[in-house]
Amino acid sequence: MTQAWHQHQMRVQYKDTDQMGVVHHGNYITWFEVARTEWMRHFDMSYHAIEEQGLLLPVLDVNAAYKSSARFDDLVVLFTRIEQYSPIRLVFQYEARRITEEDGTTNGLESATVEEPYGELLTTGATTHMWVNQAWKPVKLRKTHPELYEKIQRIAD
Repeated sequence: MTQAWHQHQMRVQYKDTDQMGVVHHGNYITWFEVARTEWMRHFDMSYHAIEEQGLLLPVLDVNAAYKSSARFDDLVVLFTRIEQYSPIRLVFQYEARRITEEDGTTNGLESATVEEPYGELLTTGATTHMWVNQAWKPVKLRKTHPELYEKIQRIAD
C-alpha cells in the first residue's frame, strides 16, 4: 500500500501519564482508536454512518511497538492508513510521533493527509478488524455493501 497517511494532531494530557512521567503504554491503544475514528471521519465513513448501514467493525487483534516515550504536554501526531484489506477484514497501521510546536503550526490539522510521517517516532502499531452485521456474523463487504468496499479500495490503492 502506498497511499498517504491521515494525520491527527493532539497534545499529551497529564491524565495520560504514569508515575514515571511518561504516557502509560495502554493509552497508545486508545490513541490508535482516536486516530482510526478520525481517519474514517476524514474519508466520510464515520462509525455512526457505518452502524446505520447495519455494519460493525470490531477489533480482532491489536499490537504496538514502543520506540520512545511521550511525556505530558508533548505535541503528538497520530498517523493512520490502511495496511491491508479484503471483503471481510481491514488492517490499520499507525505511527505516533512527537513533533515540535513549529511542526504543529506548519503541518497542523489544515493538512489532513501527508505522504510520509514526520517527527520523532514514538510508537508503531496495527489493528485488525472484521466486518460483521448487527448479529455479529461476518459479512463480505464486497457483496453486502459494494459501494463501501469500492471506497476502501480507492483509498487504499
